[in-house]
Amino acid sequence: MLQEFTLGEGKAIINFTLKFCDTRQKILNSYGFHRVIEVFIQKLKKDEIIIYEYYIKEFKTDEEFEKTLIEAFKLLTVCNPDEVQNVHGKYAIFFNDKDLFIELIELLYSFWRRLERYTIVHNSSIGSGLQSVRFMQANELFNELILSIYRRIEETVIGYQYRVYRQLTAGANAALTLSDISWNCPVEYNGLAPIPFITAVMFNPPFISYTKRNTRDGIFQEHNINPIENIVLNEDDWFLFPAKVGNMLTFVYFHKDFMVHGFALANLFELAKESEYIGKKPDIIYVFGYPDGHEEKRTFYYKDKKNDILIGYANHCDDIDYFGYMKKMLLTLHNVKQMEKHRLPIHGAMVNIALKNGKESNIIIMGDSGAGKSESLEAFRTLNEKYIRHMRIIFDDMGYLKKETDGTIKGYGTEIGAFVRIDDLDPMYAFEQLERGIYTNPDKVNARITIPAATYDVIMKGYKVDYFLYANNYTESDTKIKFFTDLDEAIKVFEAGARKAKGTTTEKGLVTSYFANPFGPVQEQKLAGKLIKEYFTDMDKNGVKIGEIYTSLAIEGHSKDGPREAAEELFTLIND
Repeated sequence: MLQEFTLGEGKAIINFTLKFCDTRQKILNSYGFHRVIEVFIQKLKKDEIIIYEYYIKEFKTDEEFEKTLIEAFKLLTVCNPDEVQNVHGKYAIFFNDKDLFIELIELLYSFWRRLERYTIVHNSSIGSGLQSVRFMQANELFNELILSIYRRIEETVIGYQYRVYRQLTAGANAALTLSDISWNCPVEYNGLAPIPFITAVMFNPPFISYTKRNTRDGIFQEHNINPIENIVLNEDDWFLFPAKVGNMLTFVYFHKDFMVHGFALANLFELAKESEYIGKKPDIIYVFGYPDGHEEKRTFYYKDKKNDILIGYANHCDDIDYFGYMKKMLLTLHNVKQMEKHRLPIHGAMVNIALKNGKESNIIIMGDSGAGKSESLEAFRTLNEKYIRHMRIIFDDMGYLKKETDGTIKGYGTEIGAFVRIDDLDPMYAFEQLERGIYTNPDKVNARITIPAATYDVIMKGYKVDYFLYANNYTESDTKIKFFTDLDEAIKVFEAGARKAKGTTTEKGLVTSYFANPFGPVQEQKLAGKLIKEYFTDMDKNGVKIGEIYTSLAIEGHSKDGPREAAEELFTLIND
């Protein structure tokens, strides 16, 4: 990033490498502070017309209002109100109605805190531990300075000190370190090479963001033209998150206008180590938010067979401003790549459970969005004390099956976190996640939280499959677990991928998706069909119990107790 400060689209980005303010006066004199005041006054003109008109009658122009307000703030950090007015009579208007001035200060503070606030340190080489420590300290100092400016000014105006202090995050609520790193870049992608890698992420939870969209629509299709060949990305506008999506090295380039979606990857995918990408070529490249001049949404993938890289693409438009477009495209790319390597992607959840009676089982619950896979995991968690000695989540949304050299089928994960509906979490558990969650549109339908759920070592260990269950969310059944005796019938049910839509996408009613997975198997149905038959046959031979779990998630009045009843019945079966 080449600029010291940018403000737009509800976010502020501060480049500590170009400008670091270590005193209150430096902050008040900075370009960034002037820019914040400028945008704030425009917002005041729109939303708080009475306050705006009171001051603009005195100052005549927005520029004079801005300039005088900043001067008053500078003076108030070292002088009392009488001394400020003695400097020049133009400051008197701020003290003629102190209550209104306090309201103005509070509005400014609230405006600043509602922004997504990011700080950046850009290193020309890979940062050392000492640099990381200094980066943390710099963010702590910045937070303290912003708080002290706010408190000093307001307490000076009211004439006494507060008795109650709330230690809020007033500086940045997220921070990134960037490093210039050379990778094995094919000539077609030289325009991507200057973008620095994100090598560390820090944030102060809860991180709350508001996006223009709250659901995802449609699937990602293969494109016959490489959308990113010879494009050039501007270093001022782009960031690169090197992710481990399962075992796939993935370079995610995201535009600063969609900063929260790139930043939230830190809670969902493993941030790759420098040794894993220096001088190397990625398996996958995803360019998210490229301004190609099209207003309509364009999201697709391309197989670069020459360089053996799978390319994902999403153009810059309001419709992609939802984390689902970041997450699900990455999983689509991952799944296509895994199928090419003769592995079977699974849209579902896998858990390793050690029961109190000493038995251990590895369970996969497969289903598309809203079928009940995450809710079943949540039910497992709430039954923890009654049945479970230990529980490991291998994957919460997407994983894959791999046939090992000894013929066993093992499950592996793709994500170290979960992107889940807040409403589907147990209320106590949801509150417990406040200290580490990234929240999206928390006051709306389909409110989401991105939280860490497992370590990378755990999801990539590989667990032998014992139970493979299809999540049926729409059929009422007294028996919650049923096993298939006919393999062809089982394959038919799993391939049909039926579920009742629950509002996580724009779909409605009873819908189907091939193998309950519109993120790879739908697009590559011929290859997926061959792998499904092969893997199901092998699982059947290995004694894997294949069946259905009736979650009742889409049945009125059973969205909470359905998954719990199914979980209890499953645990009873494992016990017996």
